[in-house]
Amino acid sequence: MALSGIQIYKLLPKTNCKECGFPTCLAFAMKLAAKQVELDKCPYVSDESREKLAESAAPPVRLVTISADGREVKSGNEIVLFRHEKTFYNPCGLFIRLYDDEPLEEIKARAEEVAAYSVDYVGMPLSIDGFAIKATGEGAREQGSSGAAERFAAAVEGVLDTAKLPLILIADDPAVMAKGLEAARGTRPLINGATADNWEAFADLAKKHDAPMAIRADTVSGLAELTEKITGAGVQEIVLDPGVRDLRSSLALNTLIRRMALKKTFRPLGFPIISFPSECAADEGMVSIAATQAISKYGGFIVLDRFSPATIYPLLVLRSNIYTDPQKPIQVQPGIYEINNPVADSAVMVTTNFSITYFSVANEVDGSGFPGWLLVADAEGMSVLTAWAAGKFDAEKIAKTVKTTEIADKVEHRKVIIPGHVAVLLGELEEELPDWEIKVGPREAVDITAYLKAGAWQ
Repeated sequence: MALSGIQIYKLLPKTNCKECGFPTCLAFAMKLAAKQVELDKCPYVSDESREKLAESAAPPVRLVTISADGREVKSGNEIVLFRHEKTFYNPCGLFIRLYDDEPLEEIKARAEEVAAYSVDYVGMPLSIDGFAIKATGEGAREQGSSGAAERFAAAVEGVLDTAKLPLILIADDPAVMAKGLEAARGTRPLINGATADNWEAFADLAKKHDAPMAIRADTVSGLAELTEKITGAGVQEIVLDPGVRDLRSSLALNTLIRRMALKKTFRPLGFPIISFPSECAADEGMVSIAATQAISKYGGFIVLDRFSPATIYPLLVLRSNIYTDPQKPIQVQPGIYEINNPVADSAVMVTTNFSITYFSVANEVDGSGFPGWLLVADAEGMSVLTAWAAGKFDAEKIAKTVKTTEIADKVEHRKVIIPGHVAVLLGELEEELPDWEIKVGPREAVDITAYLKAGAWQ
């Protein structure tokens, strides 16, 4: 059972050294009880106390990691039900499922297409995280278990030869799974296929290959019973498949599992969840809705059958938005950005490093066709007006940006354009930059093209 803050405090050294980042040991104990800090932050806790505090120190949702060729997909370690309470830490992984009964060349072609997909979203590259490879039952009677295993292994090898991305291996037969794991040697896949009837064989494979395993049961109690058996057998990284395949039941069970793990500290359900939106609906539009629900409501690994940029992109953007720290704005790196191959007589403009502000300005300049130098000031990720009101985008900060970027070495003129919303800084900025002529640009990014076309800054 989890300990209270006072119970944890009694086991701490009570030195108030502040090395953990908190003013007192009691404050640290309260944060530890709330699962908002790790025990390792305390450098002086004794081994005896550490053992007693293990229950409270462990995250309510176990971290599960799968990997291939240096790329990792992590799920777990979450401590809140709602992002606005703190943040979500490990973005859910999006996987495309491939079937081993398809021709090998088609499997490779699909894998290549998926792996090549990448799109830039406010400075962040978005892409698919990996593949789920499913062993099918068709042809098993003709080929026998050995033939089915060889076919599954060939599909796994074919995918890895094409794109070394993290894998989820799906097979009901432990013998088939064993062959797939041999083909995936050098990676750390998720083993999917264990149920109440075959979990022991899958647990043995998980231990042998040091791989996490997913378990499926149709009830929450069934999942809890299985996890206790499997952890008792020595497998600690587990993923839960609630078994239901409809929107309403998936939402209810996913939420119940997360609530039991976080609010009740019920360890048998403290594991990430795997979701299969493609099995929840036949219509592609409803599949997208099911995927949206899984991303929003606690899916840790999400497996889709169909890859389409038109449907994948909004899901990736949604995931990015949900798993962005709400207390930390999305930022771009401060510095000089060259747009449309600027030269020595091109315009010099200043903005803040809030991603949406930067991309709004950069896209308008790019679309205008006019070359320009965009100076991005470090405003702690705030927009122009917000940063100005907070004192993070003032004359001193703008002047510092002009000087530290050494833009003067790149242009022949000495004119710099500031956003119209901070025209009030004109006088102060002229004092900070006496060698520069300060120009007031438009208030909105959409008006930049007309401003540059009119040559008002020259």
